Amino acid sequence: MTIILTGGSGLLGTALSAALRQDGHRVVCLVRRAAQGPDESFWNPREGLIDPGVLEGAQAVVHLAGAGIGDRRWTPAYRREIVRSRIDGTRTLVTALSGLAGKPEALLSGSGIHYYGDTGDRVVDESAPAGEGFLPTLVTRWEAEALRAEEAGIRVVPLRTSMALSATGGALARMLPIFRLGLGAPLGSGRQFWSWVTREDWVDAVRYILHKPEITGPVNVTSPAPVNNVDFTRTLAKALRRPAMPLGPPSFALRLALGGFADEGVLAGPRALPGKLTESGYIFRHKSLDQAFSAIF
Repeated sequence: MTIILTGGSGLLGTALSAALRQDGHRVVCLVRRAAQGPDESFWNPREGLIDPGVLEGAQAVVHLAGAGIGDRRWTPAYRREIVRSRIDGTRTLVTALSGLAGKPEALLSGSGIHYYGDTGDRVVDESAPAGEGFLPTLVTRWEAEALRAEEAGIRVVPLRTSMALSATGGALARMLPIFRLGLGAPLGSGRQFWSWVTREDWVDAVRYILHKPEITGPVNVTSPAPVNNVDFTRTLAKALRRPAMPLGPPSFALRLALGGFADEGVLAGPRALPGKLTESGYIFRHKSLDQAFSAIF
């Protein structure tokens, strides 16, 4: 099948496009620079520019484009960039898809596990309501833009993705230099839960969802074993054969360094489970953090 992909240069997009091509699919990436071949097409989501001819006849679309949530300190300007990159891009894409004569069967659209906000020890799945704060509000708006495609008869699956673990990018890669020096430590109280998934399981789950037309609506793409930050720290240090410090930076220091992302993305989080994936029969490669780090390292 032909699959349209946005965000194809990111940590997850590069791995997904390679896997889909290995499966025998044609992948066309929408890029915000001059296209460099027949498998790329220029688009400008902010200006609403996209070539509908490239979309026509594609069987599926996977939309991952958006500014990195934790890439920079949350200044007011960067918050606006985070919102605009998701809302404008999704709106541009869905508007174009809805006007096609040959519409895709499915739109798998990026989303985030922080839809649920900080749940403490409470376990949540896709049936739980949205939490409160910047990220839950953002995810709610982001998914609403994607779900407009249902009005055109397109199956829509918002991918509520948790922290994706890879040694080559993302949050884990940023932690590794500190942990390899033996300076890894819990953040804040350490009691906050971190939901996670390996990059390999994320790719496998997306490929699985593409071929499961019965799966609709939001899906938690996260492992069945979320852990608190203390356990994450200890497990990572053990996998690297390094000690872990008993105390890390206090919460106020993280807030100074990261802005609002400290409270919503580091010092708090949902204890989320992959309800729909598990119920549909998906089997994770890495069901525990020990298994994940063994595979990664």
